[in-house]
Amino acid sequence: MIDTPVTYNALYADGTFQKITLGRMINRGGAAGRIYEVAGQPQNVAKIFYNLAKSNTNRQKLESMLLNAPHFPPTVRDGVEYVQIAWPIAILEDEKGFCVGYIMPLINMDKAVSLDHLMQKSIRQKLGLSEKYSYRIFAAYNIASMVAALHQCGHYIVDLKPSNVSVYRDTMIVAMVDCDGFSIQGEHGNRYPAEFVSEEYIYPEGMDLDCADMGEEQDKFALAVIIFKLLNNGIHPFSGVPRKDTDMLTIQQRIEDYHYAYGSWLDKYQAPHPYSLHSYFDKRTLEMFDRAFMCGQERPTAKEWVEHLWYLLHNLKQCKQNPNHVYFTAKGCGLCAMEEKLAHQLNKVRKESEEPQKVRGMELSAISAEEVARQKEERAEENKKMRHWTWAGILLYLLFFGGLNYLLFPYQAKITSLGIGIQISFILVFIIAIYYFLKSLAQNFSYLQNRTLLNMMFVYAVFCLIIVFISLNHISSSIFTLTE
Repeated sequence: MIDTPVTYNALYADGTFQKITLGRMINRGGAAGRIYEVAGQPQNVAKIFYNLAKSNTNRQKLESMLLNAPHFPPTVRDGVEYVQIAWPIAILEDEKGFCVGYIMPLINMDKAVSLDHLMQKSIRQKLGLSEKYSYRIFAAYNIASMVAALHQCGHYIVDLKPSNVSVYRDTMIVAMVDCDGFSIQGEHGNRYPAEFVSEEYIYPEGMDLDCADMGEEQDKFALAVIIFKLLNNGIHPFSGVPRKDTDMLTIQQRIEDYHYAYGSWLDKYQAPHPYSLHSYFDKRTLEMFDRAFMCGQERPTAKEWVEHLWYLLHNLKQCKQNPNHVYFTAKGCGLCAMEEKLAHQLNKVRKESEEPQKVRGMELSAISAEEVARQKEERAEENKKMRHWTWAGILLYLLFFGGLNYLLFPYQAKITSLGIGIQISFILVFIIAIYYFLKSLAQNFSYLQNRTLLNMMFVYAVFCLIIVFISLNHISSSIFTLTE
């Protein structure tokens, strides 16, 4: 049995009509549809939608894309043509007039890789990608150019993330597909919204929004995240080292709370990644990242990034130690500095692993069961002595403040002669000293780390000082005299 060729009517933006025949399926595509060859058009492919129930909406969106296409002419390098974006060039109809899909330029994904693969050195080495740092800067420039051209037409990507962007291996020119998922500007103010957005790239103010309500701010934020990762060896601008181990937030939660650790101000939640290159960035670059990620700032537009990245590309300084490295400022090559830091840390770990493990100054291999038992008994005896000394100290503390009135009574006349105000000042200073004294004891003695016990000791001391003050100044009798 011979399969009947599937044919559709292709309607182009200039109003021309053509009947096309589908070839073999070459890709199952994304969530929207499958990708097929087009017979007699090796430079084009057809995307056929799964859901034909949305035929009318799909047609309107595609018509807007045809009439308001961004300007992305194919780029030619060394005689090879590189298509940058799979933008629709014709709408496909079946014989009943239903919109079933569209024709778009073929992007040879065999020559391209996901932008994710550029971020990590191990993946670049595995895939045979260039280690030239300038290539990553150029890729950032091309992505910014793509976003800027779309924004000029009023279109937004929304689900902008590295896995949705590809670059050609040899040129770092951007290759972008699934454009029918973008937020598209239609005629008469109509907009055909995007349907997807991804965590770790959602701007903070958009957390309570549906992706259909997101637009340029979402793209500006996601673009800045991608540029930061490209320039900083894949480190996400909202990742870092939490200052406390007890509170681990996800990347998106850190974004929501503006926990940007690489800015002009220290972040209270996390410190920068130890191998971050951000301190070696150009000052203007850091200022633009501050605007993109810090609360209350106006984010840089895609056009601003295009201009700035173009400036960086034309003012790079060549590293003398490594031909793959370039740098931005007089601080020198950050890549070399981080590689040296990493090598030092790995060497330290290696040396530590080679050293014999010790417990209380003894090699682990030399400790027998009897020795372990003996050391356990010693620790128990030390803990017992420490408990006794702690309780003895607490008792002395209580006796001191309890008997403070008797200790100071012989000096009553001198103390009262100072006046009430000076006495109160001394008492307040003494109370503060007691507070810091107890706090330092808690840091050095494990048995005094009970907050309730320390609070009781502090309140007891304050109470005793008040009693001494009242007693030495005969305040109670003075009050009764006044009432008469």
